[in-house]
Amino acid sequence: MLSLFWGYSWVFMKIGLLDSGPFVFSGLRTLLGSLMLFVVIVATHRTIPLSRYKDILLLSLFNTLGSVGLIQFALVDASATRTSMLMFTYPFWTLLLAWPILDERIRGIQWFAIILAFSGLILMLKPHDLYGITTSNLAALAAAISWAIASIIVKYILENRPMDLLVLTASQMAVGAIGLFAIAFFMNEQLPTITARFTFALCATGFLSTGLGWLLWVYLLDKLNAGMTSMLTLLVPVIALSHCLVAPWRDDTKRRFCRNGINSGGINTVDLPRIQK
Repeated sequence: MLSLFWGYSWVFMKIGLLDSGPFVFSGLRTLLGSLMLFVVIVATHRTIPLSRYKDILLLSLFNTLGSVGLIQFALVDASATRTSMLMFTYPFWTLLLAWPILDERIRGIQWFAIILAFSGLILMLKPHDLYGITTSNLAALAAAISWAIASIIVKYILENRPMDLLVLTASQMAVGAIGLFAIAFFMNEQLPTITARFTFALCATGFLSTGLGWLLWVYLLDKLNAGMTSMLTLLVPVIALSHCLVAPWRDDTKRRFCRNGINSGGINTVDLPRIQK
């Protein structure tokens, strides 16, 4: 479900930029998602531990400002397909960080799975065809690294100082939204033009990919280790590219189908030991 939310959100993120600046749009969709979660928090009589403001600020810096803001900025000059693939180098950064910080070691067949998934991602990404080092490429890679750091922070918080998942998600999104609006102000971004397509794109990304999406992501981090949770999100660029399969059957489509197959095959193998248990 999470992969579906995030996989189909990329086109709406791109559409939102037709009528809005990147930081205004990312701030609005993050605010919308957090407001939706705060309604549930109030309805269920949950409390927000103000003493945990340092944890919330730190997570909002890397998850909302760093990840959400930078990836929306990258979409200004880059295609949704290429940006999503750069963004989803995130699982491999997470694996590198989770090993020394969280002591999450990769064992047995999972090494083969990671190599297989990484190979599929590289085939989809085509690094030889990046048209040089552009600002958009760097922003997408920075967003991926920032997201990986956020994953480690969430896992560390949940293991050492547990916090209500709904409160943690909504709070860091609300704080991050304020930061995104501040960046938009200093960059002199204009207010969005309210159109039907903008409203639909904002609601789709705000409620589904941002609100429900980040809540599901935190839930998975609570139940699984950071490395495996990040690897499972590699289904997202597969879904983002799946529209190629409904196009006329061209050689390019065949190649993308093979890349997707390699990538998703690696993901399934990564989780094989867990399934067997």
